[in-house]
Parts: sequence; structure tokens; C-alpha cells
Amino acid sequence: QVQLVESGGGLVQAGGSLRLSCAASGSTFSGKLLGWYRQAPGKQRELVARITSGGSTNYADSVKGRFTISRDNAKNTVDLQMNSLKPEDTAVYYCNAYRNIPYYNAWGQGTQVTVSS
Repeated sequence: QVQLVESGGGLVQAGGSLRLSCAASGSTFSGKLLGWYRQAPGKQRELVARITSGGSTNYADSVKGRFTISRDNAKNTVDLQMNSLKPEDTAVYYCNAYRNIPYYNAWGQGTQVTVSS
């Protein structure tokens, strides 16, 4: 059974840093598009950052220059380094692994990030 498990969330003051990590069990991240999404209360889930199997990245405009996504296929992990955190970054963060053909789409259970002002 495929399982993605996030870790590293918590409470931090504005301007601080957190590092989120997502590990896969029962499957491999190799060849898959990996992403971090977030959902704040009352809002839709939104893409934060994603990284292709070749290492290309893209970020939401709101986090560019502050967040960095990275992956380690050997360890089956994807990390999100978050610096200069703002209160508006407060949300539940989810990792996702996706492949179009053959279809694969898995989500983690989410980890809470709270940034106090």
C-alpha cells in the first residue's frame, strides 16, 4: 500500500524557517512529479512548489525566493525548505506524487504550519 508521510511542520514566528519532509513507503518517487500543496482555512488547496523527475522546479509567485523544493530519489523523499515565513503561509501542507502514464496520484496526510506575527 502506497503511503506518503509528511513531517517537519510546527509553530514558528514570522521571519523564521521550517523544513518539511515527505517520505514514501510502498512505492518509489522515481519518474514522478512531486509537489507540495497547502490549504488554509476556508481556502482551496493551492500548489506551492513542484519538481519534475529531471529536477526542474516551479513555484507559486507568493513563495518564490523564499521556499526551495528538493528531491532525493534514492531515499524516496521530497523536502520543502521554507525561509522568511509569513503569517499568510499558515496552512496545512500536503505532499503529492503524480504520474500521468501509467496513472499514479498519491497524497500525504498533511502537516500543519503556523506562522505567528
